[in-house]
Amino acid sequence: MATDPWAKLLANLEKSLNPGIFAVWIRPLGAEIQGRRLTLLAPNEFVAAWVRDRLLDAVREAATPVLGFAPEVQVQVRPAPQPAPQPAARPEPRETPLALPIVQAPRPQCAQKWRFSFEDFVVGPSNEHAAAASKGLCRDHLPEGQLFLSSGPGLGKTHLLHAIGRTLCETPARRPLSVACLTAEEFATRLILAIRAREVARFKAEFRDAVDVLLLEDVHFFQGKEKMQDELLCTLKALQARGCKIVFTSSFLPKDLANLDSQLVSSFCSGVLAAIGPPEFETRKRIVERKARGMRVAVPDAVSTLLAERIPSDIRQLESCLNNLVLKARLLNQQVSLDLAWQVLENYAAAKAAPGLEQIIDFICRRFDLSKAELFSKSRRQDVVLARNTAFFLARKHTGLSLAAIGERLGRKHSTVLKGITNVEREISRQSPLGRQLERTVNLLIP
Repeated sequence: MATDPWAKLLANLEKSLNPGIFAVWIRPLGAEIQGRRLTLLAPNEFVAAWVRDRLLDAVREAATPVLGFAPEVQVQVRPAPQPAPQPAARPEPRETPLALPIVQAPRPQCAQKWRFSFEDFVVGPSNEHAAAASKGLCRDHLPEGQLFLSSGPGLGKTHLLHAIGRTLCETPARRPLSVACLTAEEFATRLILAIRAREVARFKAEFRDAVDVLLLEDVHFFQGKEKMQDELLCTLKALQARGCKIVFTSSFLPKDLANLDSQLVSSFCSGVLAAIGPPEFETRKRIVERKARGMRVAVPDAVSTLLAERIPSDIRQLESCLNNLVLKARLLNQQVSLDLAWQVLENYAAAKAAPGLEQIIDFICRRFDLSKAELFSKSRRQDVVLARNTAFFLARKHTGLSLAAIGERLGRKHSTVLKGITNVEREISRQSPLGRQLERTVNLLIP
């Protein structure tokens, strides 16, 4: 396949896919085209199977505007290169030791497309500690050069993570920094790929020797995964010994994580811990106003006040509501108005007050067509487990209850609550069919 079309296709995929998915599964691919058939060439069968099962539609959609038609997409394993014939050499004496290959560690040079910056992060009482710590890390003001950001979904921890990465990459230095920004799940996936491809030495060299800054999201993913924890712990020790900067994000503080090696918990706690809470009304309103200015659209004060009042607990949902309001106004060739805002708000979980646990339980029972007895039972039926996990997620998001208190009310252990919340968050962040269904469900909760 010609270089330019493949480069354009890659650019389309990079825009449409999660950055981690693109880096792990798409970037290693090659491509060939014959007639109306596009053949993707993967480095091994593991990658080929993953792309074949999950990304064919995305590839076809990205290729259509480039090729001028919707191609038939296939995935094959790239043929191994045949070694050039070598002249015969005399056998060496048996006592001569075998030379081990030297792994040259790659040095990624801030190729990440950072989505956020400190300039577009609105600071308020709920997040000022986290924002100050994040900026302090970039200025070498944190004693350990390490930061752990914790918050519920949609409150800004990913924003700060990307702002840190952008700032460090844009700050003049004696040499370019190598910044690795990925989720815990992507870290684990790369390790699995390295093991299957027998390239563990390269994986270790990449993360232990070549990285200057590690930005690792959703570290609660490592709960219960002992081998992954061992590799991460060794990586962190190597980075800490080299004086590298490390940032973790999680939906939970280290003390709330279950089935985690005590040394790893200690490592998470060795830097600054900063929790982000739900934004206050004034902060929410300034977020709407800042976002509107960035979109170059005039939003009346009454509209920004309405949105800030009606969507109190999720910045991501607040920004989505504004985006849809502006889009609807442009499509209808109208000004942004209160009437239009009320119409758009009908699609969101607008709330005057946070729901209590009993309201959440009643809502879950109605949505999943279950009785309370079924929800509280020990049943492992798939729909019951999904309903229970969604109740855990909503209770964590909307109430001030601890994980132990949520578990006690629903007859489950602290670790079960944690695992359930993690599963729901992961499906929503992946935007899988189940994830989109769960997102619609949680957004329907109206107290």
